[in-house]
Amino acid sequence: MQPTESGCVVVYDGNCPFCRRQVDRIRRRDARAIFSYLPRQTPGLTERFPRLAEQDFNTGMRLIAPEGIVHLGADAVYHIARRLPGWRRWAWLYQVPGLHALFRAAYAWVAAHRMSLSGACPAGSCAPR
Repeated sequence: MQPTESGCVVVYDGNCPFCRRQVDRIRRRDARAIFSYLPRQTPGLTERFPRLAEQDFNTGMRLIAPEGIVHLGADAVYHIARRLPGWRRWAWLYQVPGLHALFRAAYAWVAAHRMSLSGACPAGSCAPR
């Protein structure tokens, strides 16, 4: 895989239709190819990024920064948004103390219900993890 301009890697659940749609939205905004995109199911991923081996991916996507910092869930979305044109102007909202907590709670709810939100589950068959 070719390194990106920023060296940032977005890691997401490739088995989740909802997750794939959201990553597609990010890719469409990523005209300068700032990010690399890898499903968490990619062979060799944990060898390349050992810190991922100790994490529960049911809690959300990851953004791996060039210096090796792993941002999780809503924090990952914030760090992605601040790098993308059009989203950058809204990213500052994540720094507002009350909104910061609200965004994290909303992301946690979405992550727990992502399969049912994707329509991948018959009514009532997907229980949050």
